Amino acid sequence: MMEEAIATYREEASELLAELETSLLDLEETPDDDDLINRVFRAMHTIKGSGAMFGFDEIALFTHEVETVFDMVRNGKMTVTKPLLDLTLKSRDHISYLLSMPLGEEVDRSDGDEIIAGLRQLVPKPEIAQKGSATVPNINLPELSENELVNESTWRIRFRPAHNILMCGTNPISLINELRGLGVAHVVAQMDDVPALNELISENCYMFWDVILTTTCGVDAIRDVFIFVEDDCDIKIELIDSSGLIDREEGYKKLGDILVERGDLSPVEMQKVLMLQKRFGELLVEQGIVSPEKVQSALVEQQHVKSVRKERSEIQPQEPAASIRVPAERLDQLINLVGEMVTVQAHLSQVSMAGGDPTFIAISEEVERLTNELRDTALNIRMLPIGSTFSKFKRLVRDLSSELGKEIEMETFGAETELDKTVIEKLNDPLVHIIRNSIDHGIEMPEARRAAGKSSHGTVYLGAEHSGDSVLITIRDDGAGLDRDTIRAKAIERGLLSAHADVSDKEIYSQIFAPGFSTAAKVTSVSGRGVGMDVVKRGIEGLRGSISVDSVRGTGTTITLKIPLTLAIIDSLLVKIGTDHFVLPLAAIEECIELTREDVKNSHGRNLANVRGAIIPYIPLRQHFRITDNRPEIEQIVIADIHGTKVGFVVDHVVGEHQTVIKTLGKMYRDVKGVSGATILGDGTVALILDMRVLLHSIEQLENAG
Repeated sequence: MMEEAIATYREEASELLAELETSLLDLEETPDDDDLINRVFRAMHTIKGSGAMFGFDEIALFTHEVETVFDMVRNGKMTVTKPLLDLTLKSRDHISYLLSMPLGEEVDRSDGDEIIAGLRQLVPKPEIAQKGSATVPNINLPELSENELVNESTWRIRFRPAHNILMCGTNPISLINELRGLGVAHVVAQMDDVPALNELISENCYMFWDVILTTTCGVDAIRDVFIFVEDDCDIKIELIDSSGLIDREEGYKKLGDILVERGDLSPVEMQKVLMLQKRFGELLVEQGIVSPEKVQSALVEQQHVKSVRKERSEIQPQEPAASIRVPAERLDQLINLVGEMVTVQAHLSQVSMAGGDPTFIAISEEVERLTNELRDTALNIRMLPIGSTFSKFKRLVRDLSSELGKEIEMETFGAETELDKTVIEKLNDPLVHIIRNSIDHGIEMPEARRAAGKSSHGTVYLGAEHSGDSVLITIRDDGAGLDRDTIRAKAIERGLLSAHADVSDKEIYSQIFAPGFSTAAKVTSVSGRGVGMDVVKRGIEGLRGSISVDSVRGTGTTITLKIPLTLAIIDSLLVKIGTDHFVLPLAAIEECIELTREDVKNSHGRNLANVRGAIIPYIPLRQHFRITDNRPEIEQIVIADIHGTKVGFVVDHVVGEHQTVIKTLGKMYRDVKGVSGATILGDGTVALILDMRVLLHSIEQLENAG
């Protein structure tokens, strides 16, 4: 159980570190944003408190020191500066290192000590405590002045933990001691829920606590103590006294009122006790001090205000949507099972239509509807906003631009666009390569930009948007743009282009994806070795995506990635050649036309088709796959758009659209060019999924070699 709790902490701490990094980078742009400052503080506070609970003492000790500095920022005693953000980002990296270390293993404290020492230099001198540790210096908040002590408040806190809180690795006493550290506190343990000995479970916590706390900290500081357990506990925090709201000279509430406020005594029970003596109003009337009508009016007013306050207190804020943490392996298993169900459903539809039984057909159609809904829901579970990946690259841009002496910022759009979790994970490396190239090769040095009439600050734009069943990811910079002539000369030098070839700008720019291609004059720590863009192309094509480049000299470069929403199930076109079935991804297909024997004869063996006046080349797949049975009189050409070029694929018959569950090929067939996978049809037969881009490229290579 403890191992599971530690694993959960590591996972949640990693998420908090990602949020911390994003908040710090946003804070650099808006250093006066109180909400961002509080988000940074709360993230560190949660990491620290939870770390202490689960035995990550090094994390708790180090994070406490950094948190203290940001508490000064939160209280207006320090301002957000670039040196502070630099050190806090390094702190985030050091916490990540500590989190990755096995629990209890000796860690290297040198980086942490250096960071804390740097933070001490930033803290105003009066704020630094005189005491310090030899290994990790302490930074303590200054003692409060008399004026600050006047602005204190007293809070009533009832902390009722869940019975299983000890099983989750949380020690309630640690939380109560943390409350004591906020000010002067009196703690009373309540034993009402403790069962009889024969019913008691030793692992459960039956006690709850009432805490009366006087502090100069606000309610946020109190809530922060319980931030990691607030969803599993019943926590009630009430302001009962404040120097700014309540006159200290007046007497405090009566005992009965306090008990009623706490919920420990019902108003009815209090009235029963008070009925033992005459009511205050009755005494006033009997003595002739106030008329019965005035007493009745005052009681009506009192009851009215009580009712209004009660209604107001009963209006609860809308609870946030509940969520549950599920291992990725279970989601993958769910997708696999849904894929199998889609295949079985296709078989059921085929059998029902062949049988012709109306009842059977109706049942089959209902199963098909439910299967489609289940498929869509299962796929949506794995969909995540791509913004979670975008946020990582802000740090990359910040650090790399600083290293190169450039002034570059990143702007993002479409962060809410959703993609399959697996696709997002595989996009990370290609995007890193592209952004690094934009920073190193694309955006000029500040003096060069000013000389060109530009702002000294360069910008990298990163965005995403939906396009049908795909997502378009755009990486754009406002740098110098690609040098067409230099790229062409380098391509000719390497034999990639003919010196006399008349090629378009698009074809020239595509040369940057050739293996080992680089126009850099020198090798740097960032790029110049010719490694990167070919990796990008292979990575994107491995996702069944495409990549295109557009550039304007002196203005900038735009790289566009077209990525499928999911890798598990795709919309496709089922075709047939002889007795074999094949699957073509539907996203790239534009139309289907007939190919007659007369059309073939008129093309004089050049595999060209006239489509409404446009000449389109086609590939006879029957010939490519060496299928030798009888060829039909009328064939079909499936016309697809591949990287802006229209190409036809000749098949015997077009069966129709098909929901294809992708199955990976075995080790023996993974290197077969032009085939990206397989699927199982409703009748149990296997159909190969064709990769039209690779198929076209391999055929072109064969023709060139011949």
